[in-house]
Amino acid sequence: MPAGKPKLFKRLKRFLRYGLLRLTQKLLAVFPIRWVSGLGARLGWLASVVLPGEFKKALASLAIAFPENTLAHNKRLARDCFAHLGRTVGELACFSQIDADMEAWVEWPQEARQVLEEARSLGRGVIFVSGHVGSWELLARRVAMAGIPSASIAKASTDMRTTRWVEQFRAQGKLVTIWRESPSSARQMLQTLRNNGVLGLLIDQDTRVQSVFVPFFGKPAKTPRAAADLALRTQAPLVVGFCQRQASGRYRLHMRRVATPAERSENAVFELTATLTREIEEAICKAPEQWTWIHQRWKTPPP
Repeated sequence: MPAGKPKLFKRLKRFLRYGLLRLTQKLLAVFPIRWVSGLGARLGWLASVVLPGEFKKALASLAIAFPENTLAHNKRLARDCFAHLGRTVGELACFSQIDADMEAWVEWPQEARQVLEEARSLGRGVIFVSGHVGSWELLARRVAMAGIPSASIAKASTDMRTTRWVEQFRAQGKLVTIWRESPSSARQMLQTLRNNGVLGLLIDQDTRVQSVFVPFFGKPAKTPRAAADLALRTQAPLVVGFCQRQASGRYRLHMRRVATPAERSENAVFELTATLTREIEEAICKAPEQWTWIHQRWKTPPP
């Protein structure tokens, strides 16, 4: 077998996973979104039972973030987290129904819209920072479908078919995807800003990118530094925003401007990344069940 070519088992696994993903999406798309959302929540809750390893990861993360909580309380939070993720995935399977009623499905208050409009009025583009809070896919889709040129940074799947499908899904919502593995990703990011577009980055996960260690719920966490580096280099305005589920089951956008220091230094990168991370932490605290606690946020120890 030629070097670098996936083994037959891996290729078959990827093919079956992609096929199952597409089939499931097509089947669910014909049902009313409320029903699919409820089904997703139930399946998510079930996953917390049949995937004990993932459930333990969520509990371990919650214990770090909320040491004052009882174990019983954190167990309920963990199960609610699984249910929320299941509900969110189910809703995305019905994206055509959401697109047809986007303004009603995702509320964008005037004060939040004004934050983004004022940032764009400077003409340098906007670096938009968020996290895996609520529905980050609907956040980007809502902004893009409002007619604002938007692009988001993402990690490509190991399966090219899945990567293409995700790209097409986002493109249907008028969102450009910049794959960080692409040799032209840096140029695409800068071009988005030059065109006064919105460049979205998620910085709340421990990934294999250039990072700094900043406090997250009181414990140092490896955090991507790209947003801070870009802001300091380009002086493009920084906005943080989130799309969180409300009691009604619909979503609401929140946005806030973050000041960018004039100096360019390692200390400035650290301070700015820490500030952005505090904003994410604050959003999580508003609805803890809407963050991805199964992610091992503190898996890399600080040097």
